[in-house]
Amino acid sequence: MLIAGDPPSLSAEDTAQSDRVALHIRALIVANGGWLPFSRFMDAALYAPGLGYYMTDRPVFGAAGDFVTAPELSPLFAGCLANGLAQLLAQAGGGDIVEFGAGSGVFVAEVLGALARVDALPARYRIVEVSPVLRERQRRFLTQWPGIDQLIDRIEWLDAPPRDDWQGVALANEVADALPVERFRVRADGFEMLGVVADGDGFGWQARPADPSVAQAVMRIQTRLPRPMLDGFVSEFRPGLPAWIKDATASLKQGVMLVIDYGLPRAHYYHASRNGGTLCAFRRHRRVEDVLAHPGLQDLTAWVDFSELADAAGDCGMETGGFATQAHFLMSLGIDRVLAALIEGTGERERHAHNQVAATLLLPGEMGERFKVMALARGVTAALAGFKFRDLAASL
Repeated sequence: MLIAGDPPSLSAEDTAQSDRVALHIRALIVANGGWLPFSRFMDAALYAPGLGYYMTDRPVFGAAGDFVTAPELSPLFAGCLANGLAQLLAQAGGGDIVEFGAGSGVFVAEVLGALARVDALPARYRIVEVSPVLRERQRRFLTQWPGIDQLIDRIEWLDAPPRDDWQGVALANEVADALPVERFRVRADGFEMLGVVADGDGFGWQARPADPSVAQAVMRIQTRLPRPMLDGFVSEFRPGLPAWIKDATASLKQGVMLVIDYGLPRAHYYHASRNGGTLCAFRRHRRVEDVLAHPGLQDLTAWVDFSELADAAGDCGMETGGFATQAHFLMSLGIDRVLAALIEGTGERERHAHNQVAATLLLPGEMGERFKVMALARGVTAALAGFKFRDLAASL
């Protein structure tokens, strides 16, 4: 839920923090000959140790942060997901839940509580969190959650995907959108990369002929589209997506990975109407078009090309077990029943709040269609929970 208008002015502390990140990025630009691929700018702005957006103790999630994820709106999202996770764990023969990027930790607490109520707890709930700051924040939050005492021993943190063989369900909710992207522009005689240069006290864009790996990647996209991208078309792709999905699923011997994020199939992502791409920034719940401004203080994100995700997963032996809008996925998991249970016996104000969250999760103009859910399966052949209402896998 976004707020109209510009973000509030920066505090002196915020300005000092952004200056430190900018100094680090300027050093990278100098070391790279005065020009930096945008993927490296984004990686530094988000993940530079001790400096990047996700690597400091500034608020990120919730009202005090820059954006709100679905689990933080109410227990409704976690209650629905618990229904799906219980079924998926049963289809995988039991095992663990591995969540990539647990945000504030509220989803962990709520989904474990919901799974406990239906006697469907995983053996372990393993959180893969690259940020030491977020890991510690999640630990503090979860140890204070009411009723967590009986469940806390099942939770463990990892700084990388599991290396030991395991089975169960992996979950990545609003994770893939934060993987660094490369910006490109189509030209009649080839492709350009849009990189970053120092520009006065800030940063600016500068185009260069695409290096061979980027040109090959864009050509691969181009040849798989029903209509080619035209001269001047600007967009982005994720060079690290194949390595991420391979690493995330390498030790999963039997089970399913759920990826939930805003995104589109390839043909829609690179449609002529989306010239300019989907890259943007968020700060204090406002959308910011200048992604080069205030590095380290704003989230950088781009939509997910779910066709590319399916292709990359297929290359590592995963099958697409389903693809749906978030609205159809949640309806398949019984959001109406979960909502009815939440509002039973509550007052008018609380009922209204839960109904508002349901609208946010389901309506096309909110999260219902912008967000998609993809299931990637290994060793599970039965129809998967969450895709019985409508499966859009053919659109990939």
